[in-house]
Amino acid sequence: MATRKEALSKRASRVRRQVKKVANGRPRLSVHRSSKNIYVQVIDDVAGRTLAAASTLDADLRKSLKTGADTAAAAAVGKLVAERATKAGVKEVVFDRGAFIYHGRIKALAEAAREGGLSF
Repeated sequence: MATRKEALSKRASRVRRQVKKVANGRPRLSVHRSSKNIYVQVIDDVAGRTLAAASTLDADLRKSLKTGADTAAAAAVGKLVAERATKAGVKEVVFDRGAFIYHGRIKALAEAAREGGLSF
């Protein structure tokens, strides 16, 4: 029987494989959620570099948020990463939820990124 960590890793790689298959050269919006914070990056897999990133640990967000572990924080991070990605010249991405289900904080982040101008 696989441990929880192995199961999460297996699920994340399965999702990532599908995302890369449909990407068609678009950057990947990769999300990681911990119990206290949420992190997001826009990654160009062809060049192997990060184009934009945001998290609840950013100084400007940290002051305005009550906690880094709720849907309001995730929505703020989504808007911030959309703003930074647009500045970097990225409009279309593919959403990589990793091993996390599309629900709660992950969904709030995705919807805020769409409102912020990213298309996926």
